[in-house]
Amino acid sequence: MHEFKNGTPATQIDDAVWVKSTYSNPNGECVELALLPGGDIALRNSRDPGGPALIYTRNEIEVFLRGAKDGEFDGMVGNC
Repeated sequence: MHEFKNGTPATQIDDAVWVKSTYSNPNGECVELALLPGGDIALRNSRDPGGPALIYTRNEIEVFLRGAKDGEFDGMVGNC
């Protein structure tokens, strides 16, 4: 099993199924995530699909999503 590191070009993550939010705008400007074979989660910028991917553990993504759901980051963006 391959272990991916932060900064790995997203195109080198074979068999990744990238998922983005249905809230993404028509230009595709969004963050995309892919579940990796070892359970980690890769994140990339959809405007640069071949660019570097950031790799997070499932726990790191879980606590981020919990914070987002609770509104902890609302001050960083416009009206969501």
